[in-house]
Amino acid sequence: MSENHTTSHEGENHGSYGSYIVGFVLAVILTVASFAAVLSKAFSFWQTIAVLGVLAAVQMVVHLIFFLHMGVKSASQRQNLYAFIVTALMVAIVIIGYLFVLWDAQANMMPG
Repeated sequence: MSENHTTSHEGENHGSYGSYIVGFVLAVILTVASFAAVLSKAFSFWQTIAVLGVLAAVQMVVHLIFFLHMGVKSASQRQNLYAFIVTALMVAIVIIGYLFVLWDAQANMMPG
């Protein structure tokens, strides 16, 4: 005996094929740009790291907007966006605190 369960997503924006195509094309372009930045050796090591960081941040925003549908258009999107921002801040605090503790411990180590 099977029951049909249907879920209604009234009022939610789940994107269109066009928006998925735009997001996919942007993600591919950003990925190719990352590989090109490394393989071309046009930048110094630290410049390459900076370029990759910027490209990664832009690609993360593309994924959040086009695939995860985070925005401010509806209440559901705003709640998802706020939850993501709080989570990202918590992760950043943990990582920065971890790096600070390690740096402080290394700086205070007595020479052997």
